[in-house]
Amino acid sequence: MYMDEINSLKEKTDLILEISSLLMVSGASTARVNSNIERFSSVLNCEASSFVSHKSIVTTLSDKNSKETFTKVVNIPGHQINFQIIASISKASWSAIEDGWDIGRIKSEIDNVKNIVRYPRIVVLLAVSIAGAGFCKIFGGDYSNMLMAFVSTFIGLFIAQSSHKKGFNHYIGVYLGAFTASSVAYISAYYRIGMSPEATISTSVLFLIPGVALINSFSDMLDNRFLIGMARLVNGLVITSAIAFGVFSSTLIYNLFV
Repeated sequence: MYMDEINSLKEKTDLILEISSLLMVSGASTARVNSNIERFSSVLNCEASSFVSHKSIVTTLSDKNSKETFTKVVNIPGHQINFQIIASISKASWSAIEDGWDIGRIKSEIDNVKNIVRYPRIVVLLAVSIAGAGFCKIFGGDYSNMLMAFVSTFIGLFIAQSSHKKGFNHYIGVYLGAFTASSVAYISAYYRIGMSPEATISTSVLFLIPGVALINSFSDMLDNRFLIGMARLVNGLVITSAIAFGVFSSTLIYNLFV
């Protein structure tokens, strides 16, 4: 009987950690991760205490009836921002409370969330490139500059995605994406394409800006979670530095030939 209780608690802890890890990977703030943990734990008749860091999560689950506890640590894989997963899990947590889901129903729903189909690569490339062209227009570029911004963003994002798929260091991938995008953008300056080539250059790397990491870092620090907040801030700053070095490299090469 005792082992049955421990095995049940272990199963619940594994499920909570899976949900937590999925939220962190998808770009959720620590406050959102904890609130979802609390909701799912209450449905499972447990109390949860979690420590969330940038690379791992430690969760202790306590059964409200038996008072038994179980603690486990899980490492967080590489982040892949996906707000659809965050929204789906949050919605599922409220539905679980309202409808009194059991552990089997929660597992089934989480499996469905994990199998959410991401947009095809070409769709992502085109959408982000159109956004880059739109920013170029906002920055004062004409239609020729917008075209070059579209092309530079498309190629830069393609290189960044390819480096990630090949297992490159994340920051190296960001550097390569920034270098490629800004190098293509400098072509418009070299051949004087458009009236404002500087608008193309300045908007060609905007797709790499780590907005989620920086926003979450300030959100966590405002919530007195300084450790993970500082970790996310440093991560965002390193990514920003990689972007800056990529643009600097392409600028240096351009100046050598002009």
